[in-house]
Amino acid sequence: MLTYDNKIILAPMVRIGTLPMRLLALRYGADIVYTEELIDWKFLRSKRRCNDILKTVDYIDQSDGTVVFRTCHEEKDKVVLQLGTCDAERALKVAKMVENDVAAIDINMGCPKEFSIKGGMGVALLEQTDKAYDILKTLVNNLSIPVTCKIRIFQTPEETYSVVEKLVSSGIKAIAIHGRTRNERPQHAVHTDVIQYIADKISIPVIANGGSKEIEKYTDILKFKEMTGCTSVMLARAAEWNCSIFRKEGLLPMDTVIKEYLKLAVDYDNSPSNTKYCVQNILRDLQETPRGRKFLECQTMDQICAIWDLEEYCQEKQSNYQKMGIQGRWQVTPNELEPPYKKQKSDVLCLDDVTQMKVCFIRANFTDLNLPKSQLHAWAGKISLKLPVYETQQIEKLFRTIITFNGKKYTSTFWEKNKKFAEQGAALVCLYHIGLLTEEDLIKFGSIIK
Repeated sequence: MLTYDNKIILAPMVRIGTLPMRLLALRYGADIVYTEELIDWKFLRSKRRCNDILKTVDYIDQSDGTVVFRTCHEEKDKVVLQLGTCDAERALKVAKMVENDVAAIDINMGCPKEFSIKGGMGVALLEQTDKAYDILKTLVNNLSIPVTCKIRIFQTPEETYSVVEKLVSSGIKAIAIHGRTRNERPQHAVHTDVIQYIADKISIPVIANGGSKEIEKYTDILKFKEMTGCTSVMLARAAEWNCSIFRKEGLLPMDTVIKEYLKLAVDYDNSPSNTKYCVQNILRDLQETPRGRKFLECQTMDQICAIWDLEEYCQEKQSNYQKMGIQGRWQVTPNELEPPYKKQKSDVLCLDDVTQMKVCFIRANFTDLNLPKSQLHAWAGKISLKLPVYETQQIEKLFRTIITFNGKKYTSTFWEKNKKFAEQGAALVCLYHIGLLTEEDLIKFGSIIK
């Protein structure tokens, strides 16, 4: 069973703590890695699937086919799933779903973001200590894996201890404490004295968090641990900026870290948008350099990889995965959802005499002036044709549109995440078939996979 004494830990970070970054942290020396906060209701509409191609366990949202959570054997005994919840019953349902795939469950009681607070989650739970206790106690009583929580401090050490004492009485195995209050942000100094005050008073491991501002190398982690009197330390921004902070041997060059991260992102079929976000947070100010600006223009995984001379590696992997029949977002259709056609909110489209092509619309590749629909409408006006007519079908959270233009019909067989994107995707198919876009254009836009 996972223990929390003398550990250096990757903190939960939204959009950062996905599988590639977690594995990179472990390989660099992290003892435990936390997932990003994952919301209970999103998990509850997902289905567990063994991915034989990636050798992963995936939890797939059955409303739109997206991956809610992906994990693998390499991290099984070291990954902690952080759950966003405000309800003990829902929290337990999710925890039982993943109990055999993760090492522990953590309840987020420290996030100060509006989304969490409005939903009664995150730091809002610290104002409802009975509810927070009930969630933890319910999990502790019904799970075979450890349960923990992560909190922020209050205005005084005494007030903080009062809440911590109650949470600890639920039977949790450790508690992570971010040394800032609900209203404080990274620019504010971390209150190491409050963390130490708590660590001295309770018997379970306290995980110190919030010291990234002062942590620039591995030895700084040990100093922060000593300052707080804690047994373990959790790193967020310091790891986000350079994950090799976990190496006892010292930091690696930024480009080395990015390359190793990108290889893992490709290996585990991570989404281009999430991959790009993680690399942006490594580059930081260097996004303004010529190479950084070139990187910001990238939208596909092979475009991103090409910046670091990994284009061939990426293309070969992606090609192999396609040949093996990988099931990713590109392959999602209503038939893939379980049960299929669960909620159909429009009539089934008739595809007779419809020109079909698999094209996806990536909004970031277009300005408001050159959107596919805008291009098509401008061209129709130029040659005095009637504007196209759009008919959209919705099943669950998947959308598909047929365009009727100049007596012909066009559609994309890629199911988009909303009606607007579905219309733009259909417009791309139309623009291609009337000769206003080339296949090369569509590849550049990341709209087709070759």
